[in-house]
Amino acid sequence: MKRLFDLIISGIALIVLSPVMIIIALIIKLQNQGSVIFKQKRVGKDNKDFTIYKFRSMWENAPEVASNELKNPDEHITPIGKILRKTSLDELPQLLNILKGDMSLVGPRPVINDSSEKELLSKRTELGICELVPGLTGWAQVNGRDDMSTERKIELEAEYLKNKSFMLDLKILWLTFFKVFRQEGVIEGAADNIVQDEAAVSSTNFPKNEDDIKHVI
Repeated sequence: MKRLFDLIISGIALIVLSPVMIIIALIIKLQNQGSVIFKQKRVGKDNKDFTIYKFRSMWENAPEVASNELKNPDEHITPIGKILRKTSLDELPQLLNILKGDMSLVGPRPVINDSSEKELLSKRTELGICELVPGLTGWAQVNGRDDMSTERKIELEAEYLKNKSFMLDLKILWLTFFKVFRQEGVIEGAADNIVQDEAAVSSTNFPKNEDDIKHVI
């Protein structure tokens, strides 16, 4: 059911959003004479690498690291790129990754296989999270996105693994729409300290079963 849902929704989204994607591609080409689509190796299901697609939001010579690792992000991000990243429109080409089967609509976000993500990848493997197909959005993304520690991200991904269901995926997609609209949890550049709001964390109220999830939706 999950795979069929991914195929139907991503296919419809590509058709409906194709005019928007064409406009974005033209603007990127006008501002940056390089490629419109940025391709990068990410870690997928069972820790196997795959090529992820994104709209290019940085200049051609920008370092290939996670955005929160950049010391001076404004030096590398293009004018249109700033808008794309804040609105998550740079992720739209990943609908193609979903059609290919490399990704799902919902799952842990795929990360770069380098030293900066070593701890996260190690914990994912230890807890079995690596067995999940990476997602366009996920439980961690609707509960903080960039604004959380690695430990908290792993905790949320483990909760999703334990409680995953079709109804929970629908809830995450529903929450993603509002999170993206409000541009919550987006952090550009390296942060020396990420202050965790314990009250907010404790109020997450993760659903315990499908009845609870249906009630939330």
